Amino acid sequence: MNNFGFQISKTRSIDMDAADSARRAQLLASVPSYRLCIGCGACSATCSAGQFTQFNIRRIHTAFNCGQTDTLAEQLDSCMLCGKCMLVCPRGVNLRSLIIRMRQLLAN
Repeated sequence: MNNFGFQISKTRSIDMDAADSARRAQLLASVPSYRLCIGCGACSATCSAGQFTQFNIRRIHTAFNCGQTDTLAEQLDSCMLCGKCMLVCPRGVNLRSLIIRMRQLLAN
């Protein structure tokens, strides 16, 4: 087979029907303000941990909602729970409680 300088990459689509939504439902029940999140990224922009590590709150939220929780526990340990993200959130999402609850859910 000839290689013309490109190749077909594997798909990055996520099958949401196959994703486990039980953890997401538990998270929404215990941190109701999470429903207000609009995904603006203000939390990620001000994150102290994100400036020094690969920690990205927005990416973690997306992965958690899609059921991709394989490496999230490790990433959540980078959060210092400083609360800067909560100060800039335009919707008032309680991100500290969200991170703590995510850690608890992933530990089970």
